[in-house]
Amino acid sequence: MVPEYTLMTIVGMLVVIGLEFFVFRSGIFRRSKYWAALAICLGFQCLVDGWLTKLSDPIVIYNPSEFLNLRFPWDIPIEDFGFGFAMITAVLMLWQWQLNRSKKGTE
Repeated sequence: MVPEYTLMTIVGMLVVIGLEFFVFRSGIFRRSKYWAALAICLGFQCLVDGWLTKLSDPIVIYNPSEFLNLRFPWDIPIEDFGFGFAMITAVLMLWQWQLNRSKKGTE
């Protein structure tokens, strides 16, 4: 059985990807600016999340039965990166979709 946090992370990622490809079609996955923004955000996520989840003195504690217990780097649960991807992508996707709609309305 897949742990709950792992399952919800995978579902969240698939929902966001599905929304991009089949509903919003904002085109962000084809843009280098999206990938650069994602890399910058995930870089800062490493710093903050690494500090919050460090095993030596954690501020955030995960139930070991609810995630895969694979941590990289600095004791960060790998699921956190999937959650970060889904959250950042959803915001940027909706933002770009709205910009695309605004441009079509002015043409």
